[in-house]
Amino acid sequence: MTTEKSIYLPTKRTFISVGSFQALAMFRRGLFYSYLSIYLRFFLGLSVTETTFFATFPMILNIVFQRFVWGVISDKYQKRRTLIILGEVFAAISTCIVWFLHTIPDSTYAAGYMIILGMCFVEIFWSMSNIGWSAIISDLYPDYERTEIQGKLSSIGAIGRLIGVWIGGLAYDGLTRYYEGWGFDQGLLFFIASGTMLISTIPMFFVPEGGISTRHEQSKQTTRPADKVVGVISHSKIFFTFLIAMVFINFGRNSIALIKAQYLVLNEGFNVSSNLLGYIVNMQSIAIFIGGLSVVKLSKKFSDTTLLMFGSIIAVIHLLGFVFAQDLVIIFITNFLGGISLVVILSSAYSYASRLIPPEQRAKQFALFNATFFLSWGVAGTLIAGPVVDLLLKSGASQIFAYKMSFLSAAILVLIGIFAFVLVDRKTRKITKV
Repeated sequence: MTTEKSIYLPTKRTFISVGSFQALAMFRRGLFYSYLSIYLRFFLGLSVTETTFFATFPMILNIVFQRFVWGVISDKYQKRRTLIILGEVFAAISTCIVWFLHTIPDSTYAAGYMIILGMCFVEIFWSMSNIGWSAIISDLYPDYERTEIQGKLSSIGAIGRLIGVWIGGLAYDGLTRYYEGWGFDQGLLFFIASGTMLISTIPMFFVPEGGISTRHEQSKQTTRPADKVVGVISHSKIFFTFLIAMVFINFGRNSIALIKAQYLVLNEGFNVSSNLLGYIVNMQSIAIFIGGLSVVKLSKKFSDTTLLMFGSIIAVIHLLGFVFAQDLVIIFITNFLGGISLVVILSSAYSYASRLIPPEQRAKQFALFNATFFLSWGVAGTLIAGPVVDLLLKSGASQIFAYKMSFLSAAILVLIGIFAFVLVDRKTRKITKV
């Protein structure tokens, strides 16, 4: 496959703008999602499986709208920046509404489901931003720079996430002056997240709209119809097989993302406070920052295939660390490894996928690639990690053992994904140079 060149000439101001957006986006994710699972489980009283619903159903809607609504619109009109800005604005407004609605029911259990339903609507709007973001990076930067750019953006985002997790930990119990869950119950975390979304739209006004040019369309038409058909067919087979491998890798490593915090705060386990939990979670943020900078250099020496394999193996070690950890030192190290694996996998997999996707189908195809990541946070937890814990608890197993078995099942999934990717890459090398 020939090397693709961007039709844009990204300036330093453009990178600063996309970097600023990334930092703010990761800030509100770290602030909000690092503690929401604990709030649903221990304050509102949902089961382990039910706590995963706030990511499962909203993320399903996110992916459906990315693929069949916003992706189609983006490719038809070649609008990227517009979708990002509109998505963040509407998501900000709806997030505040979710908090208000969840205060209405008298039952805390019903309040939990009100958050889950409300987040479904929020994710419909966030899906506008998600698909616009995925496509605009490939629009702005040529394929040989994308791993490096993703690495830099990961490091920048890690700084935002680190600050977000820290502030979220302080706000969760009101600086220890109130009660565990106060930050969500009284709306402070909802309001900070909403305000951050609105602020994040400002740097996007200094980024090009994105999309592919008429010149690109004209050059594309010079390809002979027969060659074009063969290329699309071969590419599609490889791409969809690659997606299957990424489903196992992402579903495995992220299936425990929502229940990790629950495991760490268990009274019979490590019994960490929300403040200490913030420090543990931020080991991953520090790792993402370091890993992002390292990926920039590693991408110049190693292929996307090598980096993706390396990141996946580290993910397995990360998951097994939670199975065998006996003290918090190991937990800190394990979470650090989780951050390294995350940034390496995301950067290399994005670059790998971008070379398999035709530019004119960029938004729709990236929606499918995004699905392997976005759905892994909720669906994998709902179908795998959550039921493993709940079923073992019902059978009489201890909470510690139940959670550890979910970590082990997650590691097995990643191993299956690694094996699948090896098979995919062999086929890929026979048809195209990646």
